[in-house]
Amino acid sequence: MPLTTISELYPDYKDRIFDGEDIKGYSVYSDGEEKIGDVHDILVDETGHLRYLVIDTGFWFFGKQVLLPIGRARVDYANHRIYVLGLTKDQAEHLPEYRTDMVVDYDYEEKVRDTYRPATTASTAAVAGTSSAGYTRDNYRYDNDPSLYDLNEESHQRLKLYEERLVANKDRQKTGEVAVGKTVETETARVSVPVEKERIVIQRTTPNSTEAVAPGTATFDEGEVARMEVYEETANVEKQAFVREEVEIRKEVDRSTVDAEETIRRERLNIDSHGNPIVDGDIHP
Repeated sequence: MPLTTISELYPDYKDRIFDGEDIKGYSVYSDGEEKIGDVHDILVDETGHLRYLVIDTGFWFFGKQVLLPIGRARVDYANHRIYVLGLTKDQAEHLPEYRTDMVVDYDYEEKVRDTYRPATTASTAAVAGTSSAGYTRDNYRYDNDPSLYDLNEESHQRLKLYEERLVANKDRQKTGEVAVGKTVETETARVSVPVEKERIVIQRTTPNSTEAVAPGTATFDEGEVARMEVYEETANVEKQAFVREEVEIRKEVDRSTVDAEETIRRERLNIDSHGNPIVDGDIHP
């Protein structure tokens, strides 16, 4: 994938990478304190790693813009300067020109890398007819040129190193709802109620005896001689409400585990030291 400018990938690059600073516009000097130009832009790859500083050489080469691998730059924040490590004016003259409308692809980068690589490596590659160190478009990685692309504590003190982590969150969203209501159904019910109704039965008989009754028994009274009350039952049907069924409504939560897998990246600090310097701190996080 071609390289892109840092502002396209990281609109907030000043805070994200440079602690609020903006090294665009920093003056660029050689090891011999000779001004080369100014930082015009920064190029990053698709992973977000800093790869090149775009240097506007100004009057040094009549405004020609060239690429400086980030590993060959030393950032001096106090004086707003970038020092180019090991770049001669002769090398700068042979650097391919960079234009903002061009695509920085593998072939163009190889021309840039060959300028910064040791002369012995470049000459060997020219004889063999291959790119420097024998890499091809398909197998080249920036790790193959650590001297050009690695960041170190001495030259890049405030550049931030990033790593990716998987952060799991849960989103709660409504998937549906259940409404429970009641409807009233009607039907005709029948009930049988047994009732009683009294009636008077008068039965008269003729005695078979011809004997006379005792004197004084027959009074021959007139008027009412007997009274009997008569009753009957009537059906009294009324409606009463009873609990026919109880319904309980509740929610239950089913729990499960969702596994997710992603490839994450981490930036590691590489220290390129020469001689026997004393380096404090943990340099391999």
